[in-house]
Amino acid sequence: MNSSDRPARPVHGPAAVDHRAAVAAETARFVAALEDADLTTAVPSCPGWTLTDLVKHTGSVQRWFSALLRARVQEPPRTRDVDLRLPERQADYPDWLSDSATVAAQTFAATDPELPMWAWGADQHARFWARRMLFETLVHRIDADLALGRRATVERPSAVDGIDEFLVNLPFATPFAPDVVKLRGPGSTIRFDATDGAESWFVRLRPDGFGLDADTGAAEATRTAGTADATVQGSAADLLLLVYGRLRLDAAAFTHDGDEDLLALWFANSAF
Repeated sequence: MNSSDRPARPVHGPAAVDHRAAVAAETARFVAALEDADLTTAVPSCPGWTLTDLVKHTGSVQRWFSALLRARVQEPPRTRDVDLRLPERQADYPDWLSDSATVAAQTFAATDPELPMWAWGADQHARFWARRMLFETLVHRIDADLALGRRATVERPSAVDGIDEFLVNLPFATPFAPDVVKLRGPGSTIRFDATDGAESWFVRLRPDGFGLDADTGAAEATRTAGTADATVQGSAADLLLLVYGRLRLDAAAFTHDGDEDLLALWFANSAF
C-alpha cells in the first residue's frame, strides 16, 4: 500500500497523551530502573539480549528517529548511518540513554508535529515518529523491569494509546515483521475489550489484508453491534503487554472466547 492510499483514520488513543513529553518521562523511568543494576543481566522478553543491549537499542532508536525528524524525510531513507555517540564503558550506558532522550526533546522542540513526512506507518506526519518513539521506549522500559524481577506498570492513558498505535501500524510492518502477511481471512473478526474502561478494538482479517474497523474505539457501539469471531478481554495495560508479546493469552489477566484457531493465527504472526 502506498502512503497516498493509507486511510486517514483518526487516532482513538486519548488526546491527553503528550507523546513528546512521555518519551522523556518513560526514559527517566527506564534510567531509574537501571540504578545499581547489573547491565549484563539477561532480558527474557528479548531473547539473547542483556540490559546493555536493551539500552543500546532504545537509545539508538531515539537518536535514529530524531535524525529522520531533523532531515524532514519525504521518502524511505537509504541509510541508517547516524552518529550514535555510543559510550566506551558499559557503565555509561544509562547516562547515554538519558542523553538520547535529550536529543529527542531538542528535536521535538524544533519540529512541527503536523509537518508532512514519510513514515513507515499509517500517519504520514512528524507526529508519527514521536508516538512510535514513545512506545519503543515504554515497551523496552517494561522489558527492563521484567528482567529485574519487577512488576510491569503502565499508566492507563498510555496503554490505551499504545494498543491503538500498535494495531493501526501493524498492517504496514511487513518490511521488518514478514509474518504479518499471514494475517488474512474471509472477514474474520477479533475484538479486544478493555475491562477497565470503554474502549474496544475490532480487527478484521480480509483476503487482501487486515486492519481496524472504522468505528473501533467506540466500545459501547462496537460491543453491541454484533459478535466477533473471537474476543479477548483484559485491562488496557495487560492488553498492551499482550499485543506486544510480554504476556501470553493464557495468562490469568485475560478472558477470551470464540475461534481459538483465529486467535492462534493472530498471536503467531502479529509480533513486531
